[in-house]
Amino acid sequence: MGVTGTLEYFSDLLSSTKKGKKKKQLQTVSVKVRMDCEGCQLKVKNALSSLKGVKSVDVDLKQQKATVTGFFDPKKVLKKAQSTGKKAEPWPYVPYNLIAHPYAAQVYDKKAPPGYVRATEDTAVATLSTVEEQYTTMFSDENPNACSIM
Repeated sequence: MGVTGTLEYFSDLLSSTKKGKKKKQLQTVSVKVRMDCEGCQLKVKNALSSLKGVKSVDVDLKQQKATVTGFFDPKKVLKKAQSTGKKAEPWPYVPYNLIAHPYAAQVYDKKAPPGYVRATEDTAVATLSTVEEQYTTMFSDENPNACSIM
């Protein structure tokens, strides 16, 4: 086992007996922050960088988005962004290809960045109605009784 193996064994044994806090996992949180100029951008970046456990902060002025990566509590990121005096909310957008109907009234947002739509948990938006289902299967290649004109 050797000297180094013995030291590692005792080190692991002693560290496992400690009843400390759980280590936080590395996570990425995106926040939509209303910013008007580069001064606002710098203010938000400095505020978010001051949080304990933050590894990196990326602020995009054009998309009004701040992305924070590190070992921290996600709720604290939103509170810290709001403490700058700017309007802040969790990032509400997802890529449009993740939504079944990206141009439905509940998810389409003119203010969304290009390629993004508003995230929704509404299952009515994600499912087809019976009439839509009939029309899509009528011309489907997988349906043996489909229209042969197509």
